[in-house]
Amino acid sequence: MSCCDAKPTPFIKFEPMFDLSPPASCCSQPATLEQILSTTESVCPECLAPIPAQRVAQGEDVYLEKSCPRHGSFRTIIWRGQPAFSSWVRPKIPTSPQNPFTEVQHGCPHDCGLCPDHRQQPCCVLLEVTQRCDLRCAFCFANAGGKQAADPSLEAIEAWYRRLLAAGGPFNIQLSGGEPCVRHDLPDIIALGCSLGFTFFQVNTNGLRLARDPAYLQKLKAAGLSTVFLQFDGTRDEIYQKMRGGKLLAKKIRTIEQCAEHGLGIVLVPTLVPGINTDNIGDILRLALSYAPAVRGVHFQPVSYFGRYPQPPSDSDRITIPEVIRAIEAQTGGLVRRESFKPPGGENALCSFHANFVLMPEGELKPLTRHNPGQSCCAPAGRAEERADEGALKSRLVTAKQWSAPQAIELEARNGSTLGGWDEFLARARTHTFCISGMAFQDAWNLDLERLRDCYIINVSPAGGLVPFCAYNLTDRHGRSLYRKAEQ
Repeated sequence: MSCCDAKPTPFIKFEPMFDLSPPASCCSQPATLEQILSTTESVCPECLAPIPAQRVAQGEDVYLEKSCPRHGSFRTIIWRGQPAFSSWVRPKIPTSPQNPFTEVQHGCPHDCGLCPDHRQQPCCVLLEVTQRCDLRCAFCFANAGGKQAADPSLEAIEAWYRRLLAAGGPFNIQLSGGEPCVRHDLPDIIALGCSLGFTFFQVNTNGLRLARDPAYLQKLKAAGLSTVFLQFDGTRDEIYQKMRGGKLLAKKIRTIEQCAEHGLGIVLVPTLVPGINTDNIGDILRLALSYAPAVRGVHFQPVSYFGRYPQPPSDSDRITIPEVIRAIEAQTGGLVRRESFKPPGGENALCSFHANFVLMPEGELKPLTRHNPGQSCCAPAGRAEERADEGALKSRLVTAKQWSAPQAIELEARNGSTLGGWDEFLARARTHTFCISGMAFQDAWNLDLERLRDCYIINVSPAGGLVPFCAYNLTDRHGRSLYRKAEQ
């Protein structure tokens, strides 16, 4: 799919999963002691069977370790450095789906639909309205662009909408694919959802059609489109050449300009791949700020690995949440401080991060959020925990407001004076908020079933099942899917 891309480039590093070097001599420095932090469940990357797992700390780093009785042991980095893992994890009071559609028979992740063991309500729901695409990206969750099923009809999409209403909706809707903008009737799909009571529509897109077809963009807005979630991997054409197969930067900029001209909010969505664009994080943010407030924020997505692999991706192929946060601080020269970033309020704390700001006239970002390390799994007993469903509802409302285009307001100066101080801040907060966030999707090597049961980003399957995003896109190391290919 166009903006949540994660299938790796064709070249794969053949690296051993474990250190096969000889044991250190008695004169070597002692290895950092390991500590088991907690236990969970995962799946075997070879067969996708549920297996026990544990989170193991080694210094400031945390690994997911698991062992399949048939296929051996696996160890994957899930957290590197500060902010500390212990300060980030925060429990929630789980809430079951309002109307589960499937029964628990085989255990997570094999009963998704949603089942009664899920611990969260949907917030954001993806409708994949096509598997066609006008790019052949090296990184793609959906592996779009090849021989695919026919586009779902408007009647089928209406049935999906009604299924979501029966599940407790309306929820925020992401129109995805493939590349959803290859459908000429995408405005009709949005209008249909509006007629059924859905109010927030986001299109996940590579932006190519929007760059060249302003009339189509105007139809999308008139139909009720709220936000353009734009695949935007960097500020250099060499990045797009490696990740998307062509020099696309000028077209991406044109898409931003067209959306701004038509009064649509834009969120830039970089897929972060070590060795390709992780050095470009600061420049992406600076470009985004130069187009604010039309650009409402940047949503980073560290690469995940789906599809067929002869060897597991090495830890050097991954970038974790704390590394992204530190890179943001370092590459913006302190314009953004790491303490502004918080764990999510709705989903599992290990899934994402966010920080909200007000962009002031001189370019300063005044933070509206701050991470309190006391709000952690180590916090004193008796601290009130947030209910999962309340967090999901709050996230749904805040996202819809933050990512939509701001409403223009008229400010009148009194006695010829200009606004300043607190009044200026309040005025800017109505029009110039800016969000920096990120989502760490999971694959077969780092899948944590506790996180999966807390997921509120849901795919509607062709058959109408509601499947957590990371389960829907999950493949074993041979490329076999639990849900996506099986249902298509």
